[in-house]
Amino acid sequence: MAEAWLSIIGIGEDGLQGCSESSRRLLAHARRVFGGPRHLALAGIEPERAEPWPVPFDIAPLLAWRGQPVVALVSGDPFWFGAGSVLARALPRQEWQAIPAPSTFTLAASALGWPLEEVRCLGLHAQPLRALWPHLGRGRRLLCLLRDEAALHAAVALLREEGFGASTAWALQRLGGPRQRIERFAIQDGAPAGLQAPLALALDLHDGPEGLPACPGLPDALFEHDGQLTKAPMRALTLQALAPRPGQRLWDLGAGSGSVSVEWCLAGGVAEAVERDAARAERVQRNAERFGLTPRLRVWPGEALATLAQLPEPQAVFIGGGMDAALWQALRPRLPAGCRVVVNAVTTATQALLAQLHERHGGQLRQMALAEAQPLGPQQGFVPWRPQWQWVWQAPPVDAEGNTA
Repeated sequence: MAEAWLSIIGIGEDGLQGCSESSRRLLAHARRVFGGPRHLALAGIEPERAEPWPVPFDIAPLLAWRGQPVVALVSGDPFWFGAGSVLARALPRQEWQAIPAPSTFTLAASALGWPLEEVRCLGLHAQPLRALWPHLGRGRRLLCLLRDEAALHAAVALLREEGFGASTAWALQRLGGPRQRIERFAIQDGAPAGLQAPLALALDLHDGPEGLPACPGLPDALFEHDGQLTKAPMRALTLQALAPRPGQRLWDLGAGSGSVSVEWCLAGGVAEAVERDAARAERVQRNAERFGLTPRLRVWPGEALATLAQLPEPQAVFIGGGMDAALWQALRPRLPAGCRVVVNAVTTATQALLAQLHERHGGQLRQMALAEAQPLGPQQGFVPWRPQWQWVWQAPPVDAEGNTA
């Protein structure tokens, strides 16, 4: 198609008055205008052209008008926690155009006088509320989009539970329009009542705990576990070898408590955690929920060998226990070129296998020996941990005949 038929237009609480002339012109000439009931009312769209989004949200009715002039009305900036990304993924670039309006984040920062580049912006309207928790820490400022007033009160309750009651918050309702309302309150006193969506929560956490450290190797006490846990020092070394990057996928085979998967996801990735023990698989799920990672950390109860065929392609694989020749034979054909593999071993049988794999395939083979000071009579002495081996390997390219480079 020579021209874009779909216009994704951001609209604010000031309605058409805040829209550009080009946005108003596109709205006037559109055969159909899709949007939430509030957006359609703000734009004054006549009933015969208005098309409220289906519930649950679905773009299929919009795509049925493909090739005709159509507008999708969205809140503020379509590509900042907005519907623009869903539409853009479904259509070639030449078929759509976007005209943004100021986002709620921009309006909130302007109202509070906060430099937006120094503020963490979170879209909690479409995520578990626990996703807020990893970002909390003394000295931080956050802006959070919330679904409704109930979510606001739940967020404030979470903040009190985590020790931030003495800090300051603002509830911001329908910014930029005649129903704008900004209420400042102490977290310990609770949020004001009677607020309407779109709703945001601004946090100035000047008092409370320091929050999670930014480096890998979180304290073991943060995870629920039964002793089957990659301890913090070894976990830090493991994550350094896995080299997490935003958007990349990890297979955590024999996940135990899921601590490696959790830290991988906190670094911006997604994880598939496979655990054969049912109680431990449930524990991985609870740890994912505690850190607010349930959309990004998926738990697979069952044996790794039986699960591999169901998993989407990884960029990294971690095996913290249960590595054997059969698992390697099943795993190797599933690894794309460049995939990073890290295997930790404490048993002599697995260590012998790693020595063979290192000799045959290369990579790096390391032995980690750590010790910790503990009471020894009236003094202290070092008690060694079990030595661990770690094999780090990267899958090479494969040619058309299946031969590795």
